[in-house]
Amino acid sequence: MGWDWFLRLWCAAWGAVALVGAVRSLAGVTKAQRTVRLAGRIERVGEVRHGASRIGGIPVTVSWREPDTGREVVVQGDDGRGETLTAAWAGREIGVSHPTGRPAEHRFANAPEPPSRGLAGPAGALFAVYAGLVALAAVRWAWPWALVGGAGPWALSGLGHLPGTVRDRRAKRERLTAMDAVPGRIVAVFRDDRVDEDDGSTLTTLTPVVAFTTRDGTAVTAHCTAHLADPARARGREVTVYHTPADPAEFTLDPAADRRSWAWDVAVHVAAMVVLAATAAVGVALLVR
Repeated sequence: MGWDWFLRLWCAAWGAVALVGAVRSLAGVTKAQRTVRLAGRIERVGEVRHGASRIGGIPVTVSWREPDTGREVVVQGDDGRGETLTAAWAGREIGVSHPTGRPAEHRFANAPEPPSRGLAGPAGALFAVYAGLVALAAVRWAWPWALVGGAGPWALSGLGHLPGTVRDRRAKRERLTAMDAVPGRIVAVFRDDRVDEDDGSTLTTLTPVVAFTTRDGTAVTAHCTAHLADPARARGREVTVYHTPADPAEFTLDPAADRRSWAWDVAVHVAAMVVLAATAAVGVALLVR
């Protein structure tokens, strides 16, 4: 069996996976569709423990009301399940999800999540089919088809997303200009050690935790992962926090560095789009030569 038949089987198998996933979504039986998604509220934020893990490291008490029964549920943390809460304050609205009828298996998210149809899996399977078709075209007809099929759609996608990227950068700069500056303090440094399976070395991730109070009196505890020198010795350090008044989770310690970073984001987006378009153009030129 040559590459031609292998790629045909690849496309057929992943196409079947995508079809089954789409049928399950239409029938409403996917895992995502059987998950209850609602908004919860942080009632209390506990004291963070220096040296603890960043996963579930900010202790919180969260409440929400079950939509079916109307019963209020109050829990303390989620034991590291779900998305790590990177910023917490009393009254903050967060996302809560759990399997239908099993609120004890709850998971948290930094923001309420919209209902899902469970199409992420079928979409991934369709991408595998697309990759197989590009490879099949390159094997059967000519290798420049790999350049056209691999780079062309990505270049068009980048072009379609470019206006949104520019608008997002402009909105970020406007929010940065309107930020409030308040005093803050690094109250703890989370530590996570992971052993590399290849060489047995230990990889350490340090996550400083900053506490600050907004001008309206909201006490915020949040992960601070950027623009902080020597994080290992940062505990107790006084800092200036610049935050968005409407959302204290959006903050920075160095507005100038953020401006430079966002400018680079747009530049990298444009550069990648140009390279992809040029790659596709080379493929077309080789095919018509």
